[in-house]
Amino acid sequence: MDIQIAKEEKAHILTLSGKLDGVTAPAYEQRVMALLEAVPCSLIIDFASLDYISSAGLRALLATAKRIKLKGAQFHCANVTGTVREIFDISGFSSILRMHDSVAGALAAIG
Repeated sequence: MDIQIAKEEKAHILTLSGKLDGVTAPAYEQRVMALLEAVPCSLIIDFASLDYISSAGLRALLATAKRIKLKGAQFHCANVTGTVREIFDISGFSSILRMHDSVAGALAAIG
C-alpha cells in the first residue's frame, strides 16, 4: 500500500493505493497517528486508488475516526467505489462514516 499526504486549507488528504489489510494496516495506523499527533486536523481519505480493504483495514479506519473525533476534528471518506464500496456497504461503514463522491465534495463539507 502507498500513502500520499497533501495539505489543504481545511484538511489533510490521504490518498491510499493498493490494499489496506492485515499486513498494511499497522503502517497506515502508524503514519496517520503520527500525523494527528503532530498536527491535529480534519482528515479526508481518498479511496480512488484503493483496490481492497479487509476487516483489519476497516478497524484501522474506525480507530482513525475515533481519534479524530476526540481531537474535535472531522473525518471524511471520498471516492469509495467498486469492491471497497461493497465492503463498506456490507459492513455498515457507509452508514457510520461520512462518504462523498469526490475530494472536492468532502472539502466542501468541512466547516
